[in-house]
Amino acid sequence: MHPTTRKLYPLLALIALVGATLWATSFGTLPPADFTFNNGTEVKSIDPAQVTGAPEGRMIHAVFEGLYRPDPKTLQPQPGIATTADAADIISNHGKTYTFPLRRSAFWSDGTPVTAEDFRWSWQRLLHPGTGSQYHFVLSAYIVNAEKYHSGTVEIGDRVEVELPDRLRPGQIFPRGTMLYGRLLSIDKPKRPERAGQVTEEEAAAEKIAWKRQWIYYLKIAGKERKFSQSPDTPPDVEKCLSVLLDFDEVGIKAVDPHTLKVELKNPTPYFLYLMQFYVTFPINRSCLEKYGYPGWIRPENLVVNGPFRIKFRRLRDRIRLEKNKQYWNADVVKLETVDALAVESSTTGLNMYLDGDVDWMPSPPGDVIPKLKNREDYHSMSSLSSYFYRINVTRKPLDNPQVRQALSLAIDRERICNFILRAGQQPAYSIVPPGLPGYTSARADSYNVASARKLLAQAGYPGGRGMRTIEILFNTSDGHRKIAEAIQQDWQKLGVDVRLRNLEWQTYLATTRKMEYDVARAGWIGDYPDPNTFLDLFVTEGVQNETGWGNRQFDALILKATEEPDAERRMQILHNAEELLMGELPVVPIYFYMSINLVKPYVKGFYSNSQNLHPLSAIRIDEQAKQIQKSGRNGT
Repeated sequence: MHPTTRKLYPLLALIALVGATLWATSFGTLPPADFTFNNGTEVKSIDPAQVTGAPEGRMIHAVFEGLYRPDPKTLQPQPGIATTADAADIISNHGKTYTFPLRRSAFWSDGTPVTAEDFRWSWQRLLHPGTGSQYHFVLSAYIVNAEKYHSGTVEIGDRVEVELPDRLRPGQIFPRGTMLYGRLLSIDKPKRPERAGQVTEEEAAAEKIAWKRQWIYYLKIAGKERKFSQSPDTPPDVEKCLSVLLDFDEVGIKAVDPHTLKVELKNPTPYFLYLMQFYVTFPINRSCLEKYGYPGWIRPENLVVNGPFRIKFRRLRDRIRLEKNKQYWNADVVKLETVDALAVESSTTGLNMYLDGDVDWMPSPPGDVIPKLKNREDYHSMSSLSSYFYRINVTRKPLDNPQVRQALSLAIDRERICNFILRAGQQPAYSIVPPGLPGYTSARADSYNVASARKLLAQAGYPGGRGMRTIEILFNTSDGHRKIAEAIQQDWQKLGVDVRLRNLEWQTYLATTRKMEYDVARAGWIGDYPDPNTFLDLFVTEGVQNETGWGNRQFDALILKATEEPDAERRMQILHNAEELLMGELPVVPIYFYMSINLVKPYVKGFYSNSQNLHPLSAIRIDEQAKQIQKSGRNGT
């Protein structure tokens, strides 16, 4: 171990021998990449429509590109596949129409041009209800008829599309089966079955889907009346189909010509260009997906991309190696030929590798050593547009009681977590929306007060925690998450609440929280754009990112009202009122506001601290002379 490492962090000596041997072997069998960073975990996928995490987002930003890309310093939208970000050139109709000219020099890695139809088709796939994207709302909340298409809502007189059950790959949505287009005349809906007693939200949703499959749709297609149903037990005179959706031509997404994309919004949306640089809106190559299916299309040997890099190979529990995409329209400005993204979950191991020179960029170093790192020239820190919080599963007793949730929140000593565990300038959070957004004042939950927490718990029927079952805190594998969970476990035990901890690796954790198989689960959210809506609309009733079981129709109405409010000041007040409801009922308990903390070698250029901790690999370069000087100094030569 390098002397600096030993001096800085004695605990690194305790790193498991097996793990060290594994990483030493992996580095020893490969030529080094131009740039190496720790991505923190195995990525779930690199399909823009299927992921939600920051590790996946880094990879998608590296290999795909959308209409816009973030400026590495300011995060302002810069032209990507679109040729301009000038509002006067692209925005019309009082802020509700966006016409994007696309660059003719943009190509896929297979040599075919990137077109407006690539965006239209990719967005249709994102919005298709069968895709199951958790991020569909990035488009469905704003674009005309996008939510109607996604939700499968059709009304009498609508133009609709009908998919027949003859898909090339049964069970996969794309390529789709034979498509028919017509006008909806009527719907025959059988009486909805009634059940005695209470049912869970999952049971109610499943029953609704089963009921809708029984519907018979009467359509006029090419001048003839025809009947369709999704039921496997259709009468002889009814044709079977997989879906009846609004005709996608009715959605406000048009490929005007190969190099012009037109988007119609329901209401003016001042941050719409920020959404267009978010990875969920990036196009994918239709031919690639339809040829190889899912997940075959994202295997490195098959994947066709349009971003600055392509995947050379992936080694599980090790790394993804990227190589420069020679077909990228802006390839001349990309200075790195190869990049390694490592899947090291232990921040201690990652720090050791950074200090020993095996890694050039280490995000989120361990909190224990941050006081000793702060004065180093390679330490980068900045307040971040992101929140760390705990989700609470309100469908499980006793967590369905708001008084219990309020008591648990009051008992958390956030100051202690920030000052003695994190130790990097993080601020205690009593709201879900971080500070610093222009024109917005957050609504706060009550501050730390153990006496009030005990009183509320008693009022809820659990004096001193008596009669309350054990509560489990779930978190994904991470040294930092465990330490925070242990601190909160101690805080809740002061109320007499028995608490156990459970950690899962990243992909299993994501699946578990999505299925709501937890009591309390660690979570975090990085703002997708600089507006409070990116935090608040997560928690609308049955929202795909909600994952708490909580719903409040008044909250939902306020979020909807804010999207329709043209006055900026009134809109911010509406969002404040919505957050006030959220912080009153506490289906989510804010813990702290992140700091963007990174260790970056001094010879790495083009890396800038910013509020969303986004660092485009295409902007990074290596000062080779400075790198050699540092290596010589480390080796004592």
